Amino acid sequence: MVKRSERIITGAHYGLKDWLVQRVSAVLMASYLVLLMAIVLFSTPLDYVAWKTIFNYQWMRIATFLFLASLFWHAWIGVRNVLMDYVHATAIRLTLQILVILSLLFYLVWSAEILWS
Repeated sequence: MVKRSERIITGAHYGLKDWLVQRVSAVLMASYLVLLMAIVLFSTPLDYVAWKTIFNYQWMRIATFLFLASLFWHAWIGVRNVLMDYVHATAIRLTLQILVILSLLFYLVWSAEILWS
């Protein structure tokens, strides 16, 4: 009888989920940038009033907010992976991760305030 060796998996098991989030957020960001380039090419906003007019539309504010949320989530996964790979002291790594999370959440709230003010 052949005995199968079982593989013991340790860690946080981020792998596939993070890979998928990175790809989906990258597609969302690329789509937004194509949309923004099309708007700039066709309407050619040259002054503050023209830019403000573009962002007066609710769908543009929502698209911009989704872009920024995707950007911050994408950045979080990348920074977290770098910290997990290169910062081996647990206390320092945890502190840096908390600082990054708080910073990105602050930027997300600030972005919403800017878009809807």
